[in-house]
Amino acid sequence: MSHLNLPEGLTSRVLTQNDAQAVYDVAAAQEQSDIGKTEIELADIISDWGRPSWDIATHTIGVFDGARMVGYGEITGHDRGDAAVHPDFRRRGIGTAIAGWMQQTVRDLGGTGYGSPVPEGSPGDRLLEKLGYRVRWHSWVLDLPEGKKIQDRQLPEGYAIRAAEPEEYPKFHDVIEDAFLEWSERDRQSYADFEASVIGRPGFEPWCLRVVTDAGGEIVGTAWVIMSPDPVMEAYVQALAVRKDQRHRGLAQALLVDAFARGREHGALRSSLSTDSRTGALGLYQKVGMEVGDIWVNRAIGV
Repeated sequence: MSHLNLPEGLTSRVLTQNDAQAVYDVAAAQEQSDIGKTEIELADIISDWGRPSWDIATHTIGVFDGARMVGYGEITGHDRGDAAVHPDFRRRGIGTAIAGWMQQTVRDLGGTGYGSPVPEGSPGDRLLEKLGYRVRWHSWVLDLPEGKKIQDRQLPEGYAIRAAEPEEYPKFHDVIEDAFLEWSERDRQSYADFEASVIGRPGFEPWCLRVVTDAGGEIVGTAWVIMSPDPVMEAYVQALAVRKDQRHRGLAQALLVDAFARGREHGALRSSLSTDSRTGALGLYQKVGMEVGDIWVNRAIGV
């Protein structure tokens, strides 16, 4: 379904790889309006769209005013979708039309429902609530403010933190997936998708994949750092995981502190990450001095 019920003068079509910049522009404008800053990066879109398991021709829709994109929707995973409408084009039924397309697309793909993250209390949050979407979980963006001292965390004897070697990337992926699938209801991500979205992400550098090893040299914990240059250089911890049998030894805190420190070595003035109510990890991040900033909700609906 590529044609939506839209106001006169607007058109819709499936997207192509050449639309990544336009998608970023719309999403960034919406975030700037809703939370006063831009968190999405063009690299997020490029890396997501590079996954072998994902098909841009069946998973996306764009809304256009002439040649200008003013809204878009995409099904990014088996139960997740993302959408945005440029603030200049709100209250015209575009968001409702895109939501309808997303529900139909999930149904066509054999899914039973999907959810979308939106800033709590934002126009998008209110629209989805009106359309019958329930809150699945809350998410918090936490920051380590500029200039705040990072408290050292000592590792147990025999453990060490370093950058992952290229031949260890599959193990890095396994540790993350094993940990995240303890609470996330989704299929296991393939290594090919991990490689495309992490190693293939624009700006990736080997030092960004941090690992903690035990006395035998085996990887038992991981942290993935993304460097975001705008508006100031920021180190964002995209994923943090510790093997189940290695928890409660301070490894996660040590990894987090290491990630912050390496980010600062590479020019970061701020450090941040996000977590949600499924993980129970909020207290961990507050213990190392992080402060809650923006609050998001994941609203979902069955199809």
